[in-house]
Amino acid sequence: MNDKKSIINKLSKLLPDGQLLYRLEDLKPYECDALSAYQAVPLAVAIPDNIEQLKSILSLCYENNIPVVARGAGTGLSGGALPHKDGVLLSLAKFNKIITIDSKNHTAVVQPGVRNLAISEAVKELGLYYAPDPSSQIACSIGGNVAENAGGVHCLKYGLTVHNIIKLKVLTMDGDELTIGCDALDSPGYDLLALLTGSEGMLAIITEITVKLLPIPAVAKVMLASFDDIAVAGQAVSDVIAQGIIPAGLELMDNAAIKAADDFVHAGYPHDAAAILLCEIDGSVEEVNDQLRLAEKILKQSGATKIQIAKDEEQRAQFWAGRKAAFPAVGRLSPDYYCMDGTIPRHQISNVLKRISELSAEYKQTVVNVFHAGDGNLHPLILFDANNDGELERTEELGGKILDFCVEVGGTITGEHGVGIEKINQMCGQFNSDEITQFHSIKIAFDEKQLLNPGKNIPTLQRCAEFGAMHVHHGNLPHPELERF
Repeated sequence: MNDKKSIINKLSKLLPDGQLLYRLEDLKPYECDALSAYQAVPLAVAIPDNIEQLKSILSLCYENNIPVVARGAGTGLSGGALPHKDGVLLSLAKFNKIITIDSKNHTAVVQPGVRNLAISEAVKELGLYYAPDPSSQIACSIGGNVAENAGGVHCLKYGLTVHNIIKLKVLTMDGDELTIGCDALDSPGYDLLALLTGSEGMLAIITEITVKLLPIPAVAKVMLASFDDIAVAGQAVSDVIAQGIIPAGLELMDNAAIKAADDFVHAGYPHDAAAILLCEIDGSVEEVNDQLRLAEKILKQSGATKIQIAKDEEQRAQFWAGRKAAFPAVGRLSPDYYCMDGTIPRHQISNVLKRISELSAEYKQTVVNVFHAGDGNLHPLILFDANNDGELERTEELGGKILDFCVEVGGTITGEHGVGIEKINQMCGQFNSDEITQFHSIKIAFDEKQLLNPGKNIPTLQRCAEFGAMHVHHGNLPHPELERF
């Protein structure tokens, strides 16, 4: 490994004062992303503000075999932006410009550091918006959204990030500038746009994104349906979709999440409900009114004990504010919580909720449930206290069993948070050795030296062999940043 002082000196010649951090007190704020259970201090943090600086940094790191981890706003929840202790953390925070807005073609070209919500704010006067809306949209960057294929509460109808972008400009580790996708409806060749979206910073550095913009719906109305049984609420989700209704959003929260969110933002949620569904319909006035009546009828038939339709835009925003604030609200209940992310077939929601309840009782740990129920994306929040010896490892084990069950019923280990370091062991259960070998081949095709975000996302076959023999305890293996370098 290169001498730290030598690398710092070389980097300092590429960046002006203030854009290279290397003192411990300056590096500590970058030691983790929103998954704070795992921390590592990088060799340095580079904060370029133009493409030439970015190319120079990558060239230096490539020539000296220095790992590079790209970071956006640091709101990721799987440890994907965890620094490498011998590497450079590449912050793209200064790549924060909206380059062009094309109102005729309903597109915008933006840099990766632009905040998700800032796109919609910039085009609101044109009657347009950017559809994917993660709960962290006020802070998260669009580059990070692409890296993780982020979704949000409205992804049921409007899709994930991959469905809302048409072109990327990227830099590979060895300096190639690539354009992935095109401005037309479709592009020739393999669908590399889908490959790069969700690749978690392992294949290339994103420098520019062309996003789709949608017309703001004429009207949007949300109803809050209360249930006295969470399994019944889970079944109601399938009942609504089965009748041909595709809500803009269909979210489920259990009683613990209801109380936490309502105490935090005063959303007007019923504290006595075992679960609530937030069902939003948008479109033309006629379409919304017709589908709202049908959805209300279905929910009543499916066991809803009470239904409230937001009386105005203020109450609609209030209902959604509670859901958007669910994660920070739950953070007030416990010293720590572990946010899981898996996806299951909708008809398995009741079954999976039952299994989560059984595991919660077995491990004697509270699990708070928040779902993007319409598309089967669950976010169990496991409460724990990292100050207690062994409790983090036990929490990881519980979370791993939840994800194992998601795979067992036909789902996946992640819907939008990514694999990072958090779920790398579960990759061994989701995929066989041939598939994992293929993933490594794709990685090498883009990054031959394997310097971009090493040790994340894709486990080694050796790791999977060890994990297979140790599957009873998911926390036994060292984390991947210790595995490779």
